[in-house]
Parts: sequence; C-alpha cells; structure tokens
Amino acid sequence: MARVLISDPIADKGVALLKAAGHQVDVKGGLKPDAIAPIIGDYDAWIVRSATKATADLIAKGVKLKVIARAGVGLDNVDAKAAQAKGIRVLNTPGATAISVAEHALGLMFALSRHLAAADRTMRAGQWEKKRFEGRELYGKTLGLVGLGRIGQETAKRAQALGMRVLANRSRNTQPSDDLSALGIRVLPLEQILPQADIVSLHCPLTDTTRHLINASTLKLMKPGALLIHCARGGVVDEAAVGEALKSGHLGGAALDVFPEEPVKGTHPLAVFENVILTPHLGASTAEGQDRAGEDVARLVIEALA
Repeated sequence: MARVLISDPIADKGVALLKAAGHQVDVKGGLKPDAIAPIIGDYDAWIVRSATKATADLIAKGVKLKVIARAGVGLDNVDAKAAQAKGIRVLNTPGATAISVAEHALGLMFALSRHLAAADRTMRAGQWEKKRFEGRELYGKTLGLVGLGRIGQETAKRAQALGMRVLANRSRNTQPSDDLSALGIRVLPLEQILPQADIVSLHCPLTDTTRHLINASTLKLMKPGALLIHCARGGVVDEAAVGEALKSGHLGGAALDVFPEEPVKGTHPLAVFENVILTPHLGASTAEGQDRAGEDVARLVIEALA
C-alpha cells in the first residue's frame, strides 16, 4: 500500500480508483506550501492540478516520492527537472480535457464574432442595439492555430466542420498526428500564418521560446481586424501589446482564458475594451473533462506505483 496526497481536488471517480487499488488516499485541497512542506515526506505519490505549485523545495522534502502527477495539460506548476533529478516520475493527462478546451476556444470565437458578451450587457441595461452588433460568420474564414497538439487538433476538427480553412504552426513540444494531410491542415511558419488568419487561436505550451510569442511585432503581422483567442498559457501573450493593438484598431478583438498571474487580482487592464472577452481559466472546466482527468491521473499513478 502506498500513500497518495491529492492537494488539488480531482473527480471522485479518480479517488475511488486509487482506493480500489489498495492505496491510502488523503485529499487535502487548498494547502499552502508551508503546510505541504512538513507532510510531503510521508507520501509515495503526489497529485496536483493547477493551484498547487510543486516547487523544487517541496520536491526535495518528498523523500519517499515515486511519482508526481498533474490532472491536466502541461506541467507549468511542477518543477519537472527537480523531480526527475531525484528519480521521481512526472506525469500528466494531456488528452483528458482536450475536447473541453477546444470547445471553449470555439465558443470564444463565436462570442467575439457575434458580439455576444457586449450585446448581452446592453440588453441587461435595457437597450436594443441590433444594428450596432452586426457580426461575422465563421464559415469560410481562415483559422490560424499556434500549437498542434491534442487541443490544437481537436480545435481544427471542429473548425473544419464549420467550414473554416485551417493553417497551423507546430511547436516542437507537441505531438501531432502523423497524417496532417488527412486532417486537411496546412502547416506553415508563424510569420506566414498571421497575415492570412482571420482568427488566431493559441494552443502552445509555455516555454522559453513561446514566452511573449504574441507581442508588438507579431501582432503587427496579423491581418487588420483579426481576432485573437488565447487558451494556452498566460505568458505566451504580451497583454500590454494586445492592449495597444486593440487601442489602435489593428486587432479586431481578443478573448483570453489564461493569464500570467492567476487568479487575476482586481479588474484586468483589458476589461476596458468592449471587444474583449475574459474568462477565468475555464477551458478545462467541464464535468466531463474533469472526470476524464481524474480517472486518467489515477490510472497513471496506479501504474507508476505498481
């Protein structure tokens, strides 16, 4: 029997799988680092989501740890190098919430193209502004995907079903399908995609090369009036540069689901723009996606502890 610490809640089905495998499971959500430090040495496995930061200091105190697993996409909040240096396996569930994030990205595309948030606000204020909110169809538009991993591919499939043309830039860190031609996706360098895309949707990991990938220079390459959808990682976008591009009118609108610091404190600077939609990192937040993530991470941990 191994001891498993779950410091960010996962689906009940995942907890049940771990217990059924004979492991002792402690679900202790909301723990601060100073509360994790004195107890992490008692555990063989540690499961996190987004809130907990598995730092090098905490990992060093996990003297019995065999595995650290994140129920979600990416490992931004886990110091994988520190863990691997100690022989600890680092795992995640990149496919579990791919459909959820892809659907959220498509939802943001619809919302921006049809001014849904702004129209809702005016209706709540007792106004009827039908002419003001004439929108644009997604049909026939060119979608530029930055990142072609599982989420990028799921987004591409749904965009194609809407009659969109899909161009994509592939990160070295993603694992796309071998047969991109079968998916109808044309892979191009970023500088060739941005001038052609009516909508640019970000689905790349945050690395040294993608930090502030969308900045003043790359925004200038975008087609005038294009829309930006951001469901990747906060640091991929220079938010100040996005604000300037919106102010000048070059950028037609932006929808952001992720931010450099989460939770966002106070009113976000981009909230002043009517053609901006902000959501609190909801991409993976569906009941179905979280069930899959909880079950997938439990199975990975069970296998790692076997």
